[in-house]
Amino acid sequence: MSSPRIALVGVGLMGHGIAMNIAQKGFALTVLEHPGNQPLDRLKAQGVRSAGSVRELAQDADILILCVTGSPQVEAVLLGEPGAASETGALAAMKPGAVVVDCSTSLPQSTEKIAAAVSKAGCDFLDAPMTRTPKEAEEGRLNLLVGGNANVLARCLPVLRCFAENVTHTGGTGTGHRMKLLHNYVSLGTVALISEAAACALRGGVGAEVFADVLGKGGGGGVALDRLRPYLLDKDPSGLKFFMGNALKDMGYYVAMANQERAPQDIADSVHDTFARAVARVGAQALVPELVSMLERAESDNT
Repeated sequence: MSSPRIALVGVGLMGHGIAMNIAQKGFALTVLEHPGNQPLDRLKAQGVRSAGSVRELAQDADILILCVTGSPQVEAVLLGEPGAASETGALAAMKPGAVVVDCSTSLPQSTEKIAAAVSKAGCDFLDAPMTRTPKEAEEGRLNLLVGGNANVLARCLPVLRCFAENVTHTGGTGTGHRMKLLHNYVSLGTVALISEAAACALRGGVGAEVFADVLGKGGGGGVALDRLRPYLLDKDPSGLKFFMGNALKDMGYYVAMANQERAPQDIADSVHDTFARAVARVGAQALVPELVSMLERAESDNT
């Protein structure tokens, strides 16, 4: 695959950085026109084309990258909207030998179903969810967790390296999405734990600076605290540009996976419920660091 033609669905907070880095590295790129996109002006200035439908987008693509919200959106893009004919999906238009790379956070059970459909159509599939934030997406420094055939990964690696600093082959199909859910559970669980502790600290008169400083020098130090610190000190949520609704969705996926595997999930259930209450109180579009204030107010409501 010397100079593959790339197509991308999902030019959101993460997808915009992915698209920009692919274009800047000289690959031919087409993106899907969609109301949920970030503005496309910068991309089009780099020569990126746009398509009005997934079929138009997919028909000439050597690699189709998906960066959408979750499994329902992945299934709709590839197989067609629920209730619509399968011919409306991208997969019906793809040429044999093309590769689907799903960078979304998806349910492994759905991923395995999608991979089977892709294989039946004569194409290849990689689940390649991301870690890190929109900042690293713009910098081309994401982490990718890739499940699927190692030879297919090797074919796609020059493109993936455009926007990823670290690419980890996690094993067979579905293991990338399993590892992503494990990662996000630990990450969001740590954020929720620190946020709840911060709410207790603020209610008890422990200053935010002291709280962050002591945790940072001890057992609470790490990426989660670093991302929360701007909010703890200055009410700036930009350290973690991740929506409450997405956190709740990811925790729902993790709980479903743990339940399917009959794995312990008591703590996961509590983290899930924390984000469910947050969405109910402050909305799905609030950023995750705002959990600190929500929990502090919740404490006040109980007095």
